[in-house]
Amino acid sequence: MQHEPNATHELSTAGVGPWRGEWPEGGHYDEELLKRGDTRNVIDRYRYWRMDAIVADLDEHRHPFHVAIENWQHDMNIGSIVRSANAFAADTVHIVGRRRWNKRGAMVTDRYQHVMHHDTVAALVEWADAEGLPIIGIDNVPGSVIIETFDLPERCVLLFGQEGPGLSPEAIEASDAVVEITQFGSTRSINASAAAAVAMHAWVMQHVEFPG
Repeated sequence: MQHEPNATHELSTAGVGPWRGEWPEGGHYDEELLKRGDTRNVIDRYRYWRMDAIVADLDEHRHPFHVAIENWQHDMNIGSIVRSANAFAADTVHIVGRRRWNKRGAMVTDRYQHVMHHDTVAALVEWADAEGLPIIGIDNVPGSVIIETFDLPERCVLLFGQEGPGLSPEAIEASDAVVEITQFGSTRSINASAAAAVAMHAWVMQHVEFPG
């Protein structure tokens, strides 16, 4: 898969003020943002763009992996996982279980990221089967294999459990494979949102081509 990451660091991490000079042409620009400035948490490429225009542009190059998260206990890590999914251009985030989730950690990235809800693991499996997507569970449980040597499918669903209990028995049973992140310290596990970011980056390293 070809991908062209930003060649330079972002220049306006604190936002930008009103547009100076003659306004640019293009239907993707938001007149209010041009007039008042843009302090949103978006990359420079999308400064002054309308929100729907940003989503439409992202849709042109989202990656073909999905992220699914079990939400039985209102896990506060979900927002951070959504934010990472946006950063790695995941196709869609799937919330399994409770519909409501804590969005604080998402830092409004959920506005630009497709999010679907499934009442049960079985409902997620039914959807994934219809789309022809294998489910890859991420958890350090007996029988799991290390992600560092596992060939992640290009089109797949990366399924994560909750902080603490990890994947539910139903989720493990539903997974086509279960992989774990190799750890070298004394702790038994790492934070759920950190694990999700590591797994998404592992997918990127296997399926995205970088210059040089």
